[in-house]
Order: sequence, then C-alpha cells, then structure tokens
Amino acid sequence: MAAAVAVPRGDVSADLNYYHPPEDNSIPYNNIDPAPPLPQRNYSDITKPTTIHDIRGRETEFSLDRDAFQVIQDVPASAETSFTDDDSIAAKYYPEVEKLLLDHVPGSHKVFIFDHTIRRSGPDAHRTPVNRVHIDQTAKSVEQRVRRYFGESGEADALLKGRYRLINVWRPLNKGPVESSPLSFASTSTLADDDVVPVQHRYSNGYTGETAAIRYNPQQKWYYLSGMTGSERLLLECFDSESLKPGSSIGGRAAHSAFTDPRTRVDAEGRESIEVRTLVFGP
Repeated sequence: MAAAVAVPRGDVSADLNYYHPPEDNSIPYNNIDPAPPLPQRNYSDITKPTTIHDIRGRETEFSLDRDAFQVIQDVPASAETSFTDDDSIAAKYYPEVEKLLLDHVPGSHKVFIFDHTIRRSGPDAHRTPVNRVHIDQTAKSVEQRVRRYFGESGEADALLKGRYRLINVWRPLNKGPVESSPLSFASTSTLADDDVVPVQHRYSNGYTGETAAIRYNPQQKWYYLSGMTGSERLLLECFDSESLKPGSSIGGRAAHSAFTDPRTRVDAEGRESIEVRTLVFGP
C-alpha cells in the first residue's frame, strides 16, 4: 500500500473508470437533470488500473497541437477572489481567460466563453470532481454550438470555414497545492478513433448535445500535474477543426478524469476547481 503524503508526486498507478456499453447495445446517452422515471444514463463503467505519469518539471514538453493539453505557469492572481458568484466570475475572471487564450494559442483572434463549472468536494457540493474518463464535446456538438451562438449574427458559416477549437481552461481554487482528486489527462496522440464513443447529452428543454466516453486501451498515455496551484492553468482541448483535415497530425481530443491517488492522506483538503469552456477561433 502506498504511503500517505501531503502532496502526492511522481508517477502512480490509480483506477480510472472507462466506458462500458449499454447491455442492449443501444445509443449511449446522459439525461441532464432527469425527472423520474428517466435514468441518468444508460451505460456503465469498467474500472482499470492505469499508470498516470507526473509531468511536474517537464510541463513545457506538452502542447495543444501534439497532446491536446498544455500547462501555463506563473499566471498573475485573479481579480476574482471568491469564485462564489457567477456574475462576478463572468465580469472579472472571463476577461482574464480570454486574454490568456489569445496570448497562448498562436493565431487565435476571437474567444467566446459560453459557460463554466465550479467543482468542490464534500457531501454538500453542488458539482463534484468527475471520476469518469470523458471528453466534453465532439466535432458534431462543437459545430452545433458555433451555429447556436453565432447563427443569428450570420457569423457561423464564416467562422466554421476557419480553424475553430473548443478549449477548457482549468485551474484549482484551493489556497495551497492540490492534495486530493487531481485531474488526469491523456495525450491525444495516443488516443485511437475507436477509443472515442459519442454519447448523447439530453437536456430537459429538448436540446441534445454530444459528449464522448472513452474505451479502455492500454496504448493510451495518461498524465497529471502534481500539486497544481492557483498560479497554473491547464488548457484542455476537446476539439480542433484541424483534426478533420485529411492527413492531419492534430488529434485535438484530450480525454480526462479526476482520480483518487492511493497516496492521498485521509484528512487531505478536498479539491476545488473551476473549468471555463470556450470556443477559440483562428488562425
């Protein structure tokens, strides 16, 4: 058994929960805020021990184009300090996220932020860390979002002719380094097309989006950033339109999941985080 430490570091073997198909082989789906008798989802998980490599000390070796994730360090303190009020987050933190992306995604010229999620640990938390391997969006749902947000203005067709991406900007909110429920992520260069399973995301208002579940494949390479702090940002690319071009070497799909590190102390501080979901256009 691994010894408990304050901030677990180094490579680790931990359980990740991968996609297991519906028993009737029907199309997998999630019902968002389902009212009885609707089930939350019709598929299940299969748990596999997975080696997760610590990238602490070699953060610059990974990039969006090659891996679909990238670490940005030494980010100044945010004007938003509490992260408890959605309007305040939109007014103070969103502009910082927009600037961060324009500065660090080469050729980008337009950023549209469409939502964010706060995750906290504990029984009273509204949203908790997700311990299931997934990708937030698919090619189909990203195009759908571009048309949804830019259809009325008439910009959608033009934006879809250029390069467009969906990038999540993830950061911890803990005062100190993350001690528990760190985020793991797989390099898109090791993710096979057959590993990715589209899942319908059904909302009670009739809107249907699409996310992706991930099949277990021992060829996937998994990583995490130990002891991540509030001065660091993780860019997670869920889609890049360059990946659709014949012969492209860009995958643009970062599968990810929270995980339980077996070295975590019983009394470790619960992880708190915010992920901001964005559409990034250009070049």
